[in-house]
Amino acid sequence: MSSKFSPVLIIGGSGVVGSQAATAIRRLYPDLPLAIGGRNLVRAQSVASEIGKATGVRINLDRDDLGLANDTRFSAVVIFVKDERLTSMRYAQNKGIPYVSVSSGTFEIGPEVAQYIHAPDKAPILLASHWLAGAAIFPVLDALSSYETVDAIRIGALLDEEDMGGPAALADYNRITGTAPASLTVKDGKLHWVSGQEASARYTSVDGVELDATAYSPFDVMALAARTGAKEIRLDLAYSVSASRRRGEPFSTEITLEIEGQSKDGVRLARKHEIVHPQGQAPLTALGVALAVERMLGLDGGAAPKAGLYLPEVLIEPAYYVSRMKEFGTSFVDR
Repeated sequence: MSSKFSPVLIIGGSGVVGSQAATAIRRLYPDLPLAIGGRNLVRAQSVASEIGKATGVRINLDRDDLGLANDTRFSAVVIFVKDERLTSMRYAQNKGIPYVSVSSGTFEIGPEVAQYIHAPDKAPILLASHWLAGAAIFPVLDALSSYETVDAIRIGALLDEEDMGGPAALADYNRITGTAPASLTVKDGKLHWVSGQEASARYTSVDGVELDATAYSPFDVMALAARTGAKEIRLDLAYSVSASRRRGEPFSTEITLEIEGQSKDGVRLARKHEIVHPQGQAPLTALGVALAVERMLGLDGGAAPKAGLYLPEVLIEPAYYVSRMKEFGTSFVDR
């Protein structure tokens, strides 16, 4: 089924997370051709050789054609680095092919939205800069199937100090935490930007240890505000030692969800969910991107989305996403 497609171009595909995304796509679709794009052609070709049915290409984000030949064809563009010029997005629009980005902060969404508005009929654009490309929001939405109304959603995320990933991920983290004027939350039903002491928080790890955390605003907060109408929404990030590493094991990544609301039977619900991937953040981010590509190309059997501006939660069913998370090694514990 997937052999009819041109390669999916993964810009940053030779990096830590990008290469895992390519591997996740290959696991789901063994015959889908891939193009591993990077500044270093030798490295890109090496990753492509390891993945199989892939080619390595040199990418130049300073050029409108990305430094590629005019007759080069792709079925989609996925980018794992921050493209300050939006060259890759315009390239996808000019080619009329899906585009998936994962590296923007909430406060940076304006340029991508403006670029879409100026060419709304060109291509489907998916903005997937959620926590780990969807690993928090989809379990939240799946859990909300038990609720009639939701009042509060609190997300805690732990990124192990040894689990930052490659240089691109570190650059994203430093840019978003250093440049963002504040972090978006929802308080008393209103969008509310917090900074300073108000942004400080405590995160309780899955082994009960409390850690310092701070408010962080990937796209999850604004997306959940639009989707749920909850009066309180906040995501706090702890950059510390994961519970598994405290036990002397390799680092893991953790997500905790606390949801308050009312059930469909009129009963007050207050539940906590703990999500852990034993190999850290990269496999979950990779899976999120793989599922985004799957949906954007219609590989899951549904029609591929038409030109438009999308967030992943409007295209992918939460229960399906969560089932894939479990299939890819994620553990879920409900409290």
